[in-house]
Amino acid sequence: MARIWEDLLSEVDRLVIQKGGYGKSRGLGKKPLLLIIDVQYNYVGEDLPIEQQLERWPAGGGASAWAAVRNIQRIRAAAKEAGVPVFFTRNVQKRTLAFDGFSLKTDRDQSKFLDGRPETQIIKELEPGDDEIVIDKAYASVFYGTPIQSYLIKLGIDTIIIVGGSTSGCCRATAVDAVSRSYNVAMVEDAVYDRIQLSHKASLLDLWMKYCDVINTQKVLDYFQSLRK
Repeated sequence: MARIWEDLLSEVDRLVIQKGGYGKSRGLGKKPLLLIIDVQYNYVGEDLPIEQQLERWPAGGGASAWAAVRNIQRIRAAAKEAGVPVFFTRNVQKRTLAFDGFSLKTDRDQSKFLDGRPETQIIKELEPGDDEIVIDKAYASVFYGTPIQSYLIKLGIDTIIIVGGSTSGCCRATAVDAVSRSYNVAMVEDAVYDRIQLSHKASLLDLWMKYCDVINTQKVLDYFQSLRK
């Protein structure tokens, strides 16, 4: 099966990957967690071509984000059936943007990213249930300045399945930090999204080469099903 990043590769790139032995699977464990990253109105936007929703949602992913959301819904349902815990993250700033590193790199209405604004809430299509943990964060990686590590240890988690957005930002940062803490990690390529397709493809390539498994929704569904046997 062709991978989403293959159209970016030169023949030299392909040779480097082959000779370097990159892309070997790390594998998945027996105790996974589904981690749904930042599926908030600000970052999902409207189900329209991205350029048609930028005025209202300048940080939104548009149609590609909603395509991922539909796969996330399937994965989440399968996780619950298999007894796999589900965590969400929200990227929000508390009361002030003075410490928001993202705002320094963008020119837009930053008040929409303050906690309490409706734009910061998780979309209703993926509204967290009472048995699902929501972790607020102020930086890209959920491991920075949050209690997630304590939760993972308490639950005995050995594998983290990452979905949500953005691929090149919070998903990638979280995946690298998770691997650095010796978790098995899989990024679900058709259940993550980005605003820039180049960033999306290149990030998945990097993660596949050096850090974690990059799999599709069906592979996750099969994996969760195997845990029920």
